[in-house]
Amino acid sequence: MNRKLDGIYFRIEREGEWEPICFSDMTQYEMEVVLDGKSVEYIKSLAISLAKTLRRIGDELDISRG
Repeated sequence: MNRKLDGIYFRIEREGEWEPICFSDMTQYEMEVVLDGKSVEYIKSLAISLAKTLRRIGDELDISRG
């Protein structure tokens, strides 16, 4: 299921078609391919964006772990 939660899109080839897919909707293999060769700064920026999205979702739904 493509939830489109993080808003960070990459063009991924699936079943012979190129589609824009959110990072969090990718398979682990697709994530690894997208991140291969990226700089530390790029990966840090991605991690910060994902953390902000996770925080926003937690705030909006008033959820926390444990």
